[in-house]
Amino acid sequence: MEIAECRAEDIEELERHMPSHSADGSHAARFARQRAGESTYLIPWLEARPVGHAEVRWIGCEAPEVRSAQPGCPEINGLFVWPASLRSQGIGTALVHTAERLARERGIEVMGLGVGDGNPRAAALYARLGYLPTVAYLDRWAHLDPHGVRQERADPCVFLVKAL
Repeated sequence: MEIAECRAEDIEELERHMPSHSADGSHAARFARQRAGESTYLIPWLEARPVGHAEVRWIGCEAPEVRSAQPGCPEINGLFVWPASLRSQGIGTALVHTAERLARERGIEVMGLGVGDGNPRAAALYARLGYLPTVAYLDRWAHLDPHGVRQERADPCVFLVKAL
């Protein structure tokens, strides 16, 4: 497996293998933030096929509760491994380690990420990797339903932080 920064030519391949239905977290939106210098969009490749993603948001989490509690803390956002059969094989861990390495290279001493209350498997992974809970918040996001209509969501989450 190789983890690389997303390139413009990767967007079509990402949509083919992992269609994004998120209004603000689509592959194109994440790549646009990368081009603007706000983030780094990491893609793990296995046998020339994308098998997940994670966006390191250098500008931090958008939630006001997190910004207040952890000002200036970059966030690993949208960590995802697909297909599900590839989960628990080290891809998520490798994405987190890559994000942490990039942060250390920038002189950053802390990294954060959010986990939904309904995702105990991810919470266990992050705890094993040394992330500690700091603040509860609502993750507000939007997706497009099958009819292309924007649907707003708010999921209870906890923001976790690790000293690098």
